Amino acid sequence: MRIGVIGTGRIGTVHANTLSRHRDVGSLILTDANLGRAQELAHRLGETAAPGVDEIFRWGVDAVVITTATPAHAELIGRAARSGLPVFCEKPIALDVPGTLAAIAEVEAAGTVLQMGFQRRFDAGYTGAREAVRSGRLGRLHTVRAVTSDQEPPPQAYLPHSGGLFRDTLVHDFDMLRWVTGREVAEVYAAGSDAGPPMFRAMGDVDTGAAVLTLDDGTLATVTATRLNGAGYDVRMELAGERDQIVVGLDDRTPIASTEPTGPPAADKPWTGFVERFAPAYEAELCAFVQVVRGERPNPCDGREALEALRVAEACEVSRRERRAVRPAEIPGAPHPAPGLGAFGVR
Repeated sequence: MRIGVIGTGRIGTVHANTLSRHRDVGSLILTDANLGRAQELAHRLGETAAPGVDEIFRWGVDAVVITTATPAHAELIGRAARSGLPVFCEKPIALDVPGTLAAIAEVEAAGTVLQMGFQRRFDAGYTGAREAVRSGRLGRLHTVRAVTSDQEPPPQAYLPHSGGLFRDTLVHDFDMLRWVTGREVAEVYAAGSDAGPPMFRAMGDVDTGAAVLTLDDGTLATVTATRLNGAGYDVRMELAGERDQIVVGLDDRTPIASTEPTGPPAADKPWTGFVERFAPAYEAELCAFVQVVRGERPNPCDGREALEALRVAEACEVSRRERRAVRPAEIPGAPHPAPGLGAFGVR
């Protein structure tokens, strides 16, 4: 099997390393807008670097992995679909619902495969939580609390294409709410704070956000996120039911300290970022993609799953701006301006 990897930044490098050592992958063709970066990675892995995206398709591959900047995702997904190629793409498909729907339509019309990179679906903790909920161990689920906290903010240059905190960061938590509980989000009420670094205010974004979500069976959920958690990278989900309560992401590297005299001490080596925290999950999702390409398993996370998580994120953005409860069903097919853009897409 020959796979084209488009984008060799941080996560593209992780995926290329996984695929290069996979027993069912014969070779890779790597390309990047920064050709030198692609060439350096290709040399280190003993793979081939291509001068551009055109060569990926012209030289012939069996599948494509897309890890470019977000604005290129939808176009590349469409191009792969028209070429009859299965695609793995990092989230999101696009930063708005219409762009997402258009790319999904191309995939479905071509009858190809689009697997989305929601790596938490392959994390042992979240998988265990899903099994606990579905088995009835917790009884009736009444409360979910989710946390995603970055230790440091992203580079300023990343923000214009990120889509904002709810679309970029909390979209993972929205996907996990749906995947773990098996329920849909019926209503959201969201708020945000831009009291941190001024670069977030300049982009119309927030550095810290929170939302209360009501699921379609009445379960209440809270999600919080921040770009400024100095203690370390913190991702957790607590699920409370009438019979039992469990938590995902609580281990000896969780960057939280108890103030109780007999509580656990602070972590000696807290998690520093998502690549480190979810390394096994990232590897597992690419191994699953290889199996999907080989016809050995169904697609574990298609484009429509990504669309539903995006709808929740969009609803949170509307709620934050308009200071009201919003139902994801209200989100129309018309694009919403990304943070930092005016109503007509002008900065």
